[in-house]
Amino acid sequence: MPSKKIHKILVANRGEIAVRIISTLKKLGINSVAIYADNDADSLHCRVADEARPLGGGTLKDTYLNIQKIIDSALDAGADAIHPGYGFLSENAEFAEACRANNLIFIGPDAASMRLMGDKIRARQFAIENDIPVVWGMVGSLEEIEAHAAALPYPVLIKASAGGGGKGMHIVENASQLHLSLEQASREAEKYFGNGQIFIEQYIRNPRHIEVQVLADHHGNVIHLYERECSVQRRYQKVIEESPSPTLTEERRNAICETAVAICKSMNYRNAGTVEFILDENQNFYFLEMNTRIQVEHPVTEQRTGIDIVEEQIRIARGKVMGYTQDSITANGHAIECRIYAEDPENNFMPAPGDVTLYHQPKMRGVRIDSSIDRPTTISDSYDPMISKLICHGKTRESAIEITKNALKNYIVQTRKTNIPYLQSIIDNEDFLNNRIDTSYCEKHQEELIESMHQMRDDVKKEDVVALFLFYDFNKLYLENNNIDNVWEEIGYWRYNMNIDVVVSGQQTTDDRQQTLCHVQIDRINRKSLHCIINEQPYEVLLSQNGGGINKVIINGMMESVFVSETNDNNYCVHFKGLDFICRRNDELNYAKDYSNIDVKNNDMTYYSPMPGKVIKVNVKEGDEVKEGDVLCVVEAMKMENNIKAMTSAKVAKVLVNEGDKVDVKTILIELVL
Repeated sequence: MPSKKIHKILVANRGEIAVRIISTLKKLGINSVAIYADNDADSLHCRVADEARPLGGGTLKDTYLNIQKIIDSALDAGADAIHPGYGFLSENAEFAEACRANNLIFIGPDAASMRLMGDKIRARQFAIENDIPVVWGMVGSLEEIEAHAAALPYPVLIKASAGGGGKGMHIVENASQLHLSLEQASREAEKYFGNGQIFIEQYIRNPRHIEVQVLADHHGNVIHLYERECSVQRRYQKVIEESPSPTLTEERRNAICETAVAICKSMNYRNAGTVEFILDENQNFYFLEMNTRIQVEHPVTEQRTGIDIVEEQIRIARGKVMGYTQDSITANGHAIECRIYAEDPENNFMPAPGDVTLYHQPKMRGVRIDSSIDRPTTISDSYDPMISKLICHGKTRESAIEITKNALKNYIVQTRKTNIPYLQSIIDNEDFLNNRIDTSYCEKHQEELIESMHQMRDDVKKEDVVALFLFYDFNKLYLENNNIDNVWEEIGYWRYNMNIDVVVSGQQTTDDRQQTLCHVQIDRINRKSLHCIINEQPYEVLLSQNGGGINKVIINGMMESVFVSETNDNNYCVHFKGLDFICRRNDELNYAKDYSNIDVKNNDMTYYSPMPGKVIKVNVKEGDEVKEGDVLCVVEAMKMENNIKAMTSAKVAKVLVNEGDKVDVKTILIELVL
C-alpha cells in the first residue's frame, strides 16, 4: 500500500476523545477540524481545533450520527481524512465506506472487519472456526431458544447481537425467568441498535474482564500492547481500568495476548483495536468481542508503553509501516484510569447534568487527565455524562493507587454531583486493594461503597468547613471592593449583631445525617484573618494564598486548601479534605441572595428585599412578561449588587419601588402573577 499524505483531519466526535485526538494532531503538525451541534458551539473540542464546522441542531441522528453532514463538512474543509474516535459512527461500516467513496481516509479498519466484529453472533462463529476459546452459547429465534429452556446450563447471559455497553444484556438464573428476559432483551436490542436479534451464552460466575490492545498495519505486522483489566463495572459500564492486570499469571498474560494477535491475523485486521475476553476463576479465558476502534481506556496502555496510539492509527491509515515491533514494546509500572461522570451514585447512577461553577484539575506527577471541559460550563443532558478520565501511573499498583487517591481528592467539579466520592470509596476499599474484584464488584459492594461515602463526610469536622466558608464569604467582599478596610464598618448597625447560623450538608449524598447546624459568633475579621467561635470552639483562619475561589489558608495552625464557588440556588459549595459541602447562612447578613423568603399565595409572587440597601436599577414595568432567571431589579448593599431574579415565567403585576429608593429587609419590591 503506497504512503498517503495527510494535511488535515476532521474529528467526527466530541468531548474528551475529540480533544485528545486533536492534541496528537497538533503534535504531528496536522490541521484539525472539529464538528459541533448547536449545544456544543462553545465546547472545548471546538476551541482547541484549528477550525470548527457546525452540524446544526436536533437529535444525535441529525448531528453526530448524520453521515452525509459529516462527509460534507470534511469535504468543505478540505480535509484528507476523518478520525471517528469511539462511539457515534466509529464502528459504522456505512460511514467507513462513505469516507472512502469520497476519497477521505478513514482512520480505522475496513468495513468488512467492522461488520464481522460488530455482529456478535458472526464474531462468535468466526472465533469458533479459528479455534479461539468461547463459552457455550446458542443462537436462534426467541421461540427456538425457549424450546430448549429446560436444558440450558443456567445461569445464562442474554446478549444483543449488535449490542454493546451493557444494553440488551440480562442474566437469567432459571427457566422461569427466561421468557420475560428474552422479550425484554429483544425489545432493548431493537430500540438501541435497530436489530432485535439476540443470542445466549453460559454465564461465568465471578468473571474478570480482560482486554488486549492491538495494532496492525497494511504490511502484515500485528502487535499487542499488553492487556488491561476492566473488571470494576457498574451496569456493564467500566468505571476503573488498570494495566497490567493484577490477576493474570505471566503464562496466562502471554497466552491471552498471543490469542488477540492471532484473531487479528486471521481476519486481516488493520489499525487499532481491542480484543475482549472473559476470565474465569481458574484463569481460563474466553473470547467475548472485538471493538474495532480506539477504546475509552486507551490512555492506560499509553501511560505504560509510552506509545501514542492515535499517532499509530494515523501512521497505519497513511499506509506506513508501524513504528514498533513486538520486541521493541516495553511496558513499565502500573496505570489506573478512573472515569469521572456527572452522575449520582446514590440514585442508581442517574446523570446529573447542569452548571459547573468551578472546575479544577489536579496537577501532580504521574497524573494525566483527558477532559471534555477546562472551565466553568454546562454539562449537557444530550450526551453521555462522562466529564473526563483521570489516569495515574506509578512504579507499582500500590503507588498508582496512592497517586489516584491524592488526585481524586484534588479534583474539583462544583457544583455537580459526580462519582468522584464513589471512586474514592472504591480505591480505598479493602477488596479492591487486595484485588478481590470481578465484574459484579460494584453491585456486590454498592451499599458498602455508599456507606463509605457517608463515613468520609462524617469524619470531616463541619465546624472546619464553616470557618473556611465564612472566611471566603467575607473575603469575597474585600476582593470585590478594594477600598474597604473593615467589613464591620461598612455594614453599619449589623456590627452589633455578629451571630450567624450556618447549615452544612453533603453535596454528594442524600443521607440526612450529613446536615449540620453550626452557631457562629464573629469576633473580628479583616482582609487576611477571621477570628470566631463555632459551636463553642474557637477558630482562627489566616489567609496564605488567594485567588478565584481557590485559597490556601491556615486554620487553627494547619495549612489547608479550600475551593469555594456559588451554587445556582445561591448557597456556596466548599471543597475541603477531598469532599464537597454545601453551606447556607441563615441570618440577615447573608448577601448570598437566599430567596427562601419569596411568598407564594394564590399564584401571586411577591419579591422582597433580602437586606437593607438601595435600589439602583429597575428592569421591568407593570404588564411585562418575564422568564425564569430574568433580573427584575438590582438592590445594592455593602457595595455589592444583588440581582433580584424571577423564579418562574410570569407577568409583572406591580412595581413598588423606583431607582434610588432606599429599602429595608422585606420591603416589597415587585409582585408577579402567573
